[in-house]
Amino acid sequence: MAHLGLGAASPRTPELVGKRHRQLGLATALAVVVLAATSIADARTTRIEILTRTIAFGGYAFEGVGQYEKITGIATGEVNPDDPKNAVIVDLRLAPKLPNGNVQYRHNFYVLKPVDLSAGNHKMMYEPPNRGGKTYGTLNRSPGGNDPAAITDPTALANSFLWPRGYTTVWSGWENDLGPLTGLTATAELPIAREAGGATITGPAYEYIVTGGSTFGLAYPAASLSQAPASARLTRRVHLNDPPVDVPASGWAYTDATGTAIRLTTGNFVANDIYEFSYVAKDPTVNGLGFAAVRDFNSFLRHAAADDFGTPNPLAGDVTRIYTEISSQPGRMLNDFTHLGFNEDESGRKVFDGMMQWVAAGAGINMNYRWSQTGRTERNRQDHLYLESVFPFANQTLFDPISGQTDGRFKQCAATKTCPLTIEFYSSNEYWVKGASLFHTDPMGTSDLKDHPSARLYLLASKQHGGAGNPTSRGNCQQFLNPLDSAPVQRALWDALDQWSTRGKKPPASRIPTFSEHPPALVTPAEANFPNIPGVTHTGLKTTRYRLNYGPNFYATGIPTINPPVITPPYEDNPANGPIYPTFVPKNDDDGNEVSGIRLPELTVPLATYTGWALRAGPHANDGCEGSGQYIPFPKTQAQRLASGDPRKSVEERYKSMDKYRKEVARAIDDLVRDRFLLCEDVPPMQARLNQAGLDAGIPEVNDPKPSKYDVSECR
Repeated sequence: MAHLGLGAASPRTPELVGKRHRQLGLATALAVVVLAATSIADARTTRIEILTRTIAFGGYAFEGVGQYEKITGIATGEVNPDDPKNAVIVDLRLAPKLPNGNVQYRHNFYVLKPVDLSAGNHKMMYEPPNRGGKTYGTLNRSPGGNDPAAITDPTALANSFLWPRGYTTVWSGWENDLGPLTGLTATAELPIAREAGGATITGPAYEYIVTGGSTFGLAYPAASLSQAPASARLTRRVHLNDPPVDVPASGWAYTDATGTAIRLTTGNFVANDIYEFSYVAKDPTVNGLGFAAVRDFNSFLRHAAADDFGTPNPLAGDVTRIYTEISSQPGRMLNDFTHLGFNEDESGRKVFDGMMQWVAAGAGINMNYRWSQTGRTERNRQDHLYLESVFPFANQTLFDPISGQTDGRFKQCAATKTCPLTIEFYSSNEYWVKGASLFHTDPMGTSDLKDHPSARLYLLASKQHGGAGNPTSRGNCQQFLNPLDSAPVQRALWDALDQWSTRGKKPPASRIPTFSEHPPALVTPAEANFPNIPGVTHTGLKTTRYRLNYGPNFYATGIPTINPPVITPPYEDNPANGPIYPTFVPKNDDDGNEVSGIRLPELTVPLATYTGWALRAGPHANDGCEGSGQYIPFPKTQAQRLASGDPRKSVEERYKSMDKYRKEVARAIDDLVRDRFLLCEDVPPMQARLNQAGLDAGIPEVNDPKPSKYDVSECR
């Protein structure tokens, strides 16, 4: 395995993990309490409990839309295990049943809607939050946070993207036990599976620990406190390629009799060292119910007049379109959501009209399996042995010679005509860290794929994962962090998605690196053409994708008998073939900036090299720096370039005056607007920021007798 790591999922405290045991009480209650006064045994949201309903934004009124109101509450839903649409949920039949035979779950929700729905645009942005946190701020051009209604700055509100346009914005929980249902963190309460007769389920569980601290909370409680090798094993290593070394039983212990956390007996876990804990766990939660929670709540908001108890749906009769907005992890959830058929509700209706997927690419989520951990994310240094990227990777239906399967993410929804229109927008980091090339090549990496008719794919060239990095900070990495900003392009693509859904106007053609370009723009790391920049290490570190072996029948049942899995033959699905899926990365120009995808002006009128990959500094040097990228400024003068041996032209050699630089910036921005990758409302701040960057880089102000025009013609 090749690979990098900025840390695994957030550490889980014993207090948080201990909450899981209160679910046992919930599971018992589920068997005897009927919350819905109905005999209909289908999947739906049966009850909404409104906790708060207040005027949002300090009473601010948006022009033409008016005031918004904030509604928070708790939703209760039921799933019928006998319905074929739910049969894919692992362990659903082992969950406690209500008297009507259904399985119950609960989650919280947060709604911002125009007080006067008739003044809104009758469209809804839905976000399944990332590890319980709302990430709307980037798209919305607004402050973030888990309580958006608390924003009161009139300038920030007037400048926001969604609310002035009249969108209703909704968030709801889908991950298990991230906090109290009465809080602002999005969370769900999902039942624990039990054997027939109520016997406790036990099995192999696995933790990957790269966080410091005195204790580490386990996702599932240990079945016993035994530290015998057959029951539990803890190992440690410094670098990913080091052999794991066993920590003796005397070197670690469970923190208490609940078996929900472990500690070292001397000292703390060393942050960024790699510890792995394999043990026998108990009480698996039915995490796949999170898909149903998303499906049923959105269907309720769109179609229901009231819940089973007569509480009115606050959006009844208003919603004509629902588009998702996500960042990273929940996009991987929605990839599996679509693949497993959850974009069709119980009445055969489409749930989401469109999906705006940011930095999810072709990866799935460790969710619909026994002992799954939804917070895990595989990257170059971390979480390789949690099932995330499993065939099918692409939207198109393809044959996979490794698994012997024929499948595609959109295969099922295409058959039921419920596929969402999808904008797949992602960074360069997804190629280096998430195997994104599998999203648009065949599984063996031999040819490009044509676009699926319901999806467009866009690489934001040379971008790091997530938001803009601080170009004055290195964090754990060797170089400054990548400051490229995805938000303006994301807003333009959101607008394109809306036009695609409402008017049938197709979005711009996909922009991704391909084999078929001349020369090829999708290459191996050795062919990426990264320059030999003094003081910058390039190892070609890239994540490899495997079909992991969790034991016999795992891919049919979702129940592992080997955990952690193995990646070497004998191989369960097809012993004759190797389990490695080839992946590739974008090619660079001579400056080290990527040649394909959507290229921001920072790449077409460059002052620096930007990468979607990074390497760690310090004791873990040259292991990957996970979701981070790099910002490597050009030398300012020719003399500095020659003195350092930098192969990249200096700023002085590229730009003789700010007048010429401003003209090139305006032309680059004009191209983005013309190609529908930038809205005119985002032009002035981008232009101002880039022009200031030129001054900061030392480009001289020279009085030009024929000054250039700096306006963007597409926005006149």
